[in-house]
Amino acid sequence: MSVPGAARLFLVDDHPLVRAGLAHLLQASGFAVAGEAGSISETLAHPALATKPLVIVDLALGDESGIDLIKRLRRRGLSVLVYSMHEGAHVIRSALNAGAGGYVTKREAAHSLAEAIRAVCAGSRYLSPRAAAAFHEPTPLDGLSGQQRQLYRLLGQGCANEEIARQLTISVRTLESYCARMIDKLGVHGVKELRQRAIRDAVVSEPGAGTNI
Repeated sequence: MSVPGAARLFLVDDHPLVRAGLAHLLQASGFAVAGEAGSISETLAHPALATKPLVIVDLALGDESGIDLIKRLRRRGLSVLVYSMHEGAHVIRSALNAGAGGYVTKREAAHSLAEAIRAVCAGSRYLSPRAAAAFHEPTPLDGLSGQQRQLYRLLGQGCANEEIARQLTISVRTLESYCARMIDKLGVHGVKELRQRAIRDAVVSEPGAGTNI
């Protein structure tokens, strides 16, 4: 049962069972769950947003990016807390840069989420222990050059080599050379794994991140 005056929450996760479990946990902790949704469009159209709840967002929403949703929620004046399985420093930074007030990884103890809710509602930024540790560690992506980051972004968008080469105004042979260097820097096993990682990161990273680095 929620406590009168408790923080009002809105849950965004594309798995209904996860939302149900999270709602039960939060309500048992005294919070009020104002609503829930499984996609960006469903979230933005929900009438409960008019009550200005704290929105708890997962970053992987099917083929949609939670980073994009964070930006759109912030433009409406809503506070956002990320609750995600992703623990990469670049993902955490993207979420905070997009306007999230806090970040909790799904491998944390349950009390971390409650602490984060109270902190963000009070106007403070909160990083759970695992998120804080990851945030301050350098990542392999930090070692990529500006053009390599653009290449990584285009790989994440599913572009073919010929299209990437055209956009970067380089030859396909030069593109293949860049990929070979990136494979070494990122510690992946071949172009296929490089593409898979880029696509996975693209779903949860800030759109266009790194293009001007």
